[in-house]
Amino acid sequence: RYSLFYNRLKNIEENEGGLDKFSKSYKTFGVNQLVDGGIYCKEWAPGAEAVFLAGDFNGWNPFSHPYKKMEYGKWELFIPPGQDGCSPVPHGSKLKVVIRAQNGELLYRISPWARYVVRDEDKVNYDWVHWNPPQSYIHKHPSPKRLKSLRIYESHVGIASPEGKVASYKNFTYNVLPRIKDLGYNCVQLMAIMEHAYYASFGYQVTSFFAASSRYGTPDDLKEMIDVAHSMGITVLLDVVHSHASKNSEDGLNKFDGSDSCFFHSGPRGTHQLWDSRLFDYANWEVLRFLLSNLRMWIADYGFDGFRFDGVTSMLYHHHGIGTGFSGDYNEYFGLHVDEDALCYLMLANHMINFLHPECITIAEDVSGMPALCRPVAEGGGGFDYRLAMAIPDKWIQIIKELKDEDWNMGNIVHTLTNRRHEEKYIAYAESHDQALVGDKTLAFRLMDAEMYTNMSVLSPLTPVIDRGIQLHKMIRLITHALGGESYLNFMGNEFGHPEWLDFPRKGNNESYHYARRQFNLTEDHLLRYRFLNAFDRDMNKLEERFGWLASPQAYVSEKHESNKVIAFERAGLVFIFNFHPYQSYVDYRSFFKYKILLDSDAAEYGGHQRLDHSTEYFSEEYPHNYRPNSLMV
Repeated sequence: RYSLFYNRLKNIEENEGGLDKFSKSYKTFGVNQLVDGGIYCKEWAPGAEAVFLAGDFNGWNPFSHPYKKMEYGKWELFIPPGQDGCSPVPHGSKLKVVIRAQNGELLYRISPWARYVVRDEDKVNYDWVHWNPPQSYIHKHPSPKRLKSLRIYESHVGIASPEGKVASYKNFTYNVLPRIKDLGYNCVQLMAIMEHAYYASFGYQVTSFFAASSRYGTPDDLKEMIDVAHSMGITVLLDVVHSHASKNSEDGLNKFDGSDSCFFHSGPRGTHQLWDSRLFDYANWEVLRFLLSNLRMWIADYGFDGFRFDGVTSMLYHHHGIGTGFSGDYNEYFGLHVDEDALCYLMLANHMINFLHPECITIAEDVSGMPALCRPVAEGGGGFDYRLAMAIPDKWIQIIKELKDEDWNMGNIVHTLTNRRHEEKYIAYAESHDQALVGDKTLAFRLMDAEMYTNMSVLSPLTPVIDRGIQLHKMIRLITHALGGESYLNFMGNEFGHPEWLDFPRKGNNESYHYARRQFNLTEDHLLRYRFLNAFDRDMNKLEERFGWLASPQAYVSEKHESNKVIAFERAGLVFIFNFHPYQSYVDYRSFFKYKILLDSDAAEYGGHQRLDHSTEYFSEEYPHNYRPNSLMV
C-alpha cells in the first residue's frame, strides 16, 4: 500500500510540479477570471467530440465559443476582456458547458468545477452562475490552533432554526454559533454544505463538489460564518463526500462528457447498489486532481479546518460493506476485496492536508475497523487523525431496546466503550444524526417516548418514565464522553433531548418542514425540563475543558460490579462513579479516592433529586480495594 502511495506521489512530483500545484487545479479548471479582465476556461471531457461555452454573455449561442482540444482529454478556451477592460462574463450571469457527445448529441452541462449553482423555484434542475463579485469576503480571524481535546457539535445549517423553513448561513452565524460556544463545544462539523440537488439526501448525494449550497445563502455568507466561528475559537470541519456522487446528469457529474465513465468506473462497478449513486475511479489521474483540488479549495478559499470523510467503508472495499460483517479478523482487511486505489487516494489526501495544512484535522467514518487507518502515512497507515467509534451508539440502542434495567451488563458496557486500538484516536458519541432520522429514534425518544409530549413540564408530575429518561440520558452521555474515546461528538439538539425525529420535506410527508428543524426554544422555557439536560451537557463539556480527559491516557477502570450495577474509573486525575441500578442507592460505598464532587447528575439544576451534599470532603484511607492501595466510603 505504501509503495502504491509513494509511486503516485512521485508521479505527481515529477509530472505535475508537486502536490501544492496539483491541488491548486481548481484555480485553472472551470471558468476563471484573469487579472487582465479576460476569462480562462478549462475542462476534462475525454469522451467529448467538441466542447463549447454558452450563457447569458453570448445570448446562449452554443457554438460561438469553442474550446481547443488539448492532450489527455483536456479542453481549454480563452475569452479576451471587453474593450473597456471588463470581464466578458459578468458576475451573476448563467453559464453552461456544451458537450458534443460521440453520438453527435448536444449536452448542456454544469462544469464539475462550478463554484456557485442556484435553482429557481419554478425549475427542477440547478443553474450554474458565474461567481465573481467585485469584492469577496475577506477573513479577519486566524484559524484556532490544533485542539488537544475535540468536542464536536455536528450541525446542519438548513435545520438550525425552530421555524419550519430552510435556515440560512446568517442565522447559523448569529443565532447558533453563540449557543455552541456557550455549550462548551470547541468544534463544529458542518453537514450538507457541498451542493446537493435533493435536500432530503441530508447532503450525501452531491451534485456540485466545488459549490457551497446556495439554499442557505451565498459563498460569502459561508465564509463569514466560518470567520465568526474562528473568532470564537471554534474549529470548523466539513463533512466531505468523496465516496460517491449523485446520478444526476443535468446538474451533476454523471455522464458529463456523454460517456458513463469520465469521473467514474464504467459498468456495474461504477454504481452503488444501495445508494443508487456513482462511484469514483480513484486510479484515474484526473479524478485524483479533481478530489485533491476539492479538499484544497475548501481549506484555502473558505477556511475550513479539516474534514470528516463520509462513507469510508464503502471506499475501502470492493463489496462496499454491503452484506458484510466485520469481526476484527485481519483477513477482513487485507486481500483482493480491498480497493487499494481508494485507500491510496485517502493516503494521498491525508498526506496532502498534513503536508500543506498541518493544523487541519481529518476524521474517518469507517464501521469496519480497518487497522492503522488512523496512523501516519509514513508508517503505512491511512493518515487520518480520528475515526468514529460507531459501535457505541449501536450498543446503547441495543441495551435500551432489548434489556430491562436490571439486566444491563456493566462489563459489556465497559468493553464496548474501551474496545479500541489505543494507538489510534476514536471519536465517542452516544448518538449522531443517524439516530435522529425518521425511522429511527433518538436516545431521549427511546427512553421517554410519548410522555415527552405531555410530561416534560415542571408543572406536571415527575413520572417514573420521565425521571428515568432524564437521569439515564445524562449518565449515558457522561460515561460515553469520559470513557469512550479521545474526542466526543453530539448532533445538534440531542444535547437537550430534542423531541421527535428528523425528516426533510419530501413527497412522502407532503413537503413538510415540521420535522426539519431544531426547537432550540425548548431550552429557554424555564417551565420545561429540557433545560436540565441542556445545563448538564454544558457543564459536562466545561469540566472536560478544565481537566482535559479526552487528551489524557485511557481510563483505569477499577470497578464494573454486575449486581450493584456500578462502574467506577479514573481518568485525568478525576474519578467517575456511575450507579446504573434502577432502584438501589448505596451509602458507605467503598472506592479509592479523596476528592470533592465536581459534577453530579443528581443535582437539582440538572433535573435530579439532590441527594448528595456537595460540601462534603472525601478522605481516603490505606485500605486496599479493587487493586488500588487506598479507598474511602462514598
